[in-house]
Amino acid sequence: MTQRGRAGARPANRRSGNRGRDASDDNRPPAAPRIDLVAARARVRAVIEPVVVAAGFDLEEVNLSRAGRRHLLRVLVDADGGISLDDVAVVSREISAALDAVEESEGELLAGEYQLEVGSPGVDRPLTLPRHWRRNVGRLVTVAVAGRSSTGRVTAADDAGIVLDVDGTTSEVAYADLGPGRVQIEFKRLDEAVFADEDDNDEDADDDDDESDDVDDEDGEGEDK
Repeated sequence: MTQRGRAGARPANRRSGNRGRDASDDNRPPAAPRIDLVAARARVRAVIEPVVVAAGFDLEEVNLSRAGRRHLLRVLVDADGGISLDDVAVVSREISAALDAVEESEGELLAGEYQLEVGSPGVDRPLTLPRHWRRNVGRLVTVAVAGRSSTGRVTAADDAGIVLDVDGTTSEVAYADLGPGRVQIEFKRLDEAVFADEDDNDEDADDDDDESDDVDDEDGEGEDK
């Protein structure tokens, strides 16, 4: 996450002649300047998307909102095989440098201060593009197929559509027939889980039995009395 501080934020409005007002009102930080968020987001996306693509990532989302006295710019990037924290740090620096370069030559993109946050999409991100489905092959998903909700496992995905396994029955589904998919979190069954503590206890118990047998044999007291 990169936080940017700038001059240019509007000062707090000060009204004379209102002595009954709490003096702390004059010390409140100024609100973020009013700008067209939709237009500003489009300008920012046009600047950073070529940078993200050149770095080897896909620009998934750009969000811009007001947060107190500054604007909050959230950028989500992704790639085949996922994205690491080091990747996020690298692309964050590239995005920040690109924004600085444009502002030096063309003026401010976002009036006042803003905070830049770069991250990767979570599992709750809707699957809407072919690359989203490709990156989730093997996952259990819920999706509307031709208007009907289905839950199945994505076994393959290409530029035309996916192969969905629903209760052992597979079918090829074109993207035109798919609604946004949602990845389902799966938990391993407890009766199939192997816990390290149990394994260690079993091994220790076996070792104790072997040692006791050795001692009994050496003392000649291995038989029941």
